Amino acid sequence: MTITAYKWSIDRYHQLIEMGLLDDALSQGLSQQSVELLQGEIIVMSPEGESHAYYNTEVAEYLRELLGARAKIRDAKPITLPNDSEPVPDIAIVQPLGTIYLEHHPYPENIFWLIEFANTTLKKDLGLKKEIYAAAGILEYWVVNLQATELKVFRDLVDGTYCEKLTFTNGTIQPRSFPDKIVDIQRLLRA
Repeated sequence: MTITAYKWSIDRYHQLIEMGLLDDALSQGLSQQSVELLQGEIIVMSPEGESHAYYNTEVAEYLRELLGARAKIRDAKPITLPNDSEPVPDIAIVQPLGTIYLEHHPYPENIFWLIEFANTTLKKDLGLKKEIYAAAGILEYWVVNLQATELKVFRDLVDGTYCEKLTFTNGTIQPRSFPDKIVDIQRLLRA
């Protein structure tokens, strides 16, 4: 017997949300933001532990201070990608388009870079999510590995693959979209 999973399009996924069919997750202790669409599959997200929540909040605030009005920092909010994916990255640094985001979540062309904080999700963040982000044309992707206290940076896309892969435990980095801004890596790793 062959088992085939049903693949959801972004439009059908949005219909589920609008019809409240994912609200059943609330009765199981989940919220709508506890699922994400990855390559057409609805994936239940891992519960957010204390350290993950702390780093996410502190780093988002740091980036807001650093970038000011030049970018909108969206933490734990969906983005819409063309490969039937609507992931919920921990932090999305996006164009400050105001009410446009009432019409749609940020698209790849609206995204400067993404950050994931990984503890129990490290394999998914360095595997499936990295592949999805690269295929969608996300120019820069950072993973804060909470297990090893290191920052992994992926950028320089060529044919849907990140060619530059860097690992930092200290120092500074300049995001490609904001080369005049210097991010203190310790603020990401030690918040």
